[in-house]
Amino acid sequence: MKRWWIAGLMAWLLSGCSSMNVNDLADTQPRFDLFGYFEGQTRAWGIFQGRGGDLKRQFVVDIRGEVNDDVLVLTEDFVYADGEVSQRIWTVKKTADNRYVGSAADVIGEAQGESAGSALNWRYTMELPYGDGSVKVDFDDWMFLQPDGVLINRAKVKKFGFTVGEVTLVFKRVAS
Repeated sequence: MKRWWIAGLMAWLLSGCSSMNVNDLADTQPRFDLFGYFEGQTRAWGIFQGRGGDLKRQFVVDIRGEVNDDVLVLTEDFVYADGEVSQRIWTVKKTADNRYVGSAADVIGEAQGESAGSALNWRYTMELPYGDGSVKVDFDDWMFLQPDGVLINRAKVKKFGFTVGEVTLVFKRVAS
């Protein structure tokens, strides 16, 4: 029992040492405007890798964004390489300068977001289908705007504080 406690404590300490702070990116360019970027049509190409780096899934997402005052609604239509399709609808609210909360049907509670410079960090818990049931996992989700409007998204997926996988997406705005 003592070994498990020590191992858990070490994992927690090490995971705390490696977190980025969005404010450290305040001077980076180009500036990322969450609502401006996602208003209209966007397409993303993504992969999910397991904890050992092995490719588990590939997918494409078509996203429609609608802005109304301080609220962004994102309708995400997923098509997976194996033919599965799904949809997620996010409602994102701006709560202060560079701060957001988001919700979706499979998000537990609210996602907390903060942006600075070219980056946005989301943290949330999501319930995902797994086998015959579901599993709750934590996301530490980072978006980085690149020149030419390319947005790179990298999310660590954790369970009990341990990384179980990683999602990588590349977004590009689509002409309407």
